[in-house]
Amino acid sequence: MEERKIAIQAESVEKAYKLYDKPSDRLKEALGLSRKKRYKEHYALKGVDLTVYQGETVGIIGTNGSGKSTILKIVTGVLNPTGGSVSVNGRISALLELGAGFNMEYNGIENIYLNGTMMGFSKKEIDAKMDDILSFADIGEYVNQPVKTYSSGMFVRLAFAVAINIEPEILIVDEALSVGDVFFQAKCYHKFEEFKELGKTILFVSHDLSSISKYCDRVVLLNQGIKLGEGSPKEMIDAYKQVLVGQYPLPEEQEIGAFSETDPEAEILNPDLLEYGTKEACIESYYIEDDAGRHSSSIIKGSECSIHMTVRFEKTIQAPIFAFTIKNIKGVEISGTNTMIEKAFLEPVEAGSVKHITFRQKLDLQGGEYLLSLGVTGYENEDFKVYHRLYDVMNITVISDKNTVGYYDMNSAVSVTDEPIG
Repeated sequence: MEERKIAIQAESVEKAYKLYDKPSDRLKEALGLSRKKRYKEHYALKGVDLTVYQGETVGIIGTNGSGKSTILKIVTGVLNPTGGSVSVNGRISALLELGAGFNMEYNGIENIYLNGTMMGFSKKEIDAKMDDILSFADIGEYVNQPVKTYSSGMFVRLAFAVAINIEPEILIVDEALSVGDVFFQAKCYHKFEEFKELGKTILFVSHDLSSISKYCDRVVLLNQGIKLGEGSPKEMIDAYKQVLVGQYPLPEEQEIGAFSETDPEAEILNPDLLEYGTKEACIESYYIEDDAGRHSSSIIKGSECSIHMTVRFEKTIQAPIFAFTIKNIKGVEISGTNTMIEKAFLEPVEAGSVKHITFRQKLDLQGGEYLLSLGVTGYENEDFKVYHRLYDVMNITVISDKNTVGYYDMNSAVSVTDEPIG
């Protein structure tokens, strides 16, 4: 039996970041003004081993903050590891941050050459692929305009077209297959299948477990920077779901000094959220619970979850309205409701009171990343007032092993028979 050739080999890879309490501590250390250790070390990866063989498709799954994107960036050379080693045998095309190497002043054609050259391809090789790139991107005459004039959709289409049509030996993908509309996604998946048929090596990260299950030969499960296991897609997807509900036995070293995904600190909060309002009623705290009652921003599609917020009232308000909205990462409002629509609370609240609000629902959104916004509003003498709004306050990751068309699942019951119906 012929020995399989290794495309990617990562051994005992670690990536540590220094966390400082304040910027002055970082400055003092940089200038050598302090002998005292002024930082804490956070390990994004800790002793991770990864082997990918040529012609193999390997997926990496895990909760937010598990180190999935970090390992991809180390493999592609974007980041240097703190410890361990990585070797790559083959030319890489990486779909990590689409368009990160684009010059906004250049037109589309110039950026195709710029990106292709950065990937290590010659002008002759890029010329040979130009028609395929332009056809795949399908942005027409805009390709001759500066990319700063592009819509976000056109920008993404061109970036993806460049990365995937210049033939690499190894394709590295980080959630990039969810770009564009459903027709463009279909085109991307078709190209992905072509890569597999050609025997290319593929390493990719996704929250879409249906894609992981469909395309991967093998799956690696990470959690908080530690490799929990690897195996068949079904085995690792089942283990991942156990991790999400806190029922997977974690390695002893991970249990010490590390928080689980169900710890409130593991939720991804937005430091740049938009906040405004009179503050006559103020949202003091908020979190999401999964169907097991654990704090978590990762929810399994089709399961029940709860969105909680606590509101303190600085003045008496006759009819406060509590609301939440869920948007996708492009800013499109997908769903939401409030206590007035639901006829759940139509009472006055006295100054100094604190109210705890819970929205419970089954979450049938497609697998992917979403943003949560919260609000307290109301009407005073027929005038609409905003007391406190928090836009894009935290993320929600929906974990799915079946994605249908559009934003949410219709949960259709399907039957196919030989007999006429009715």
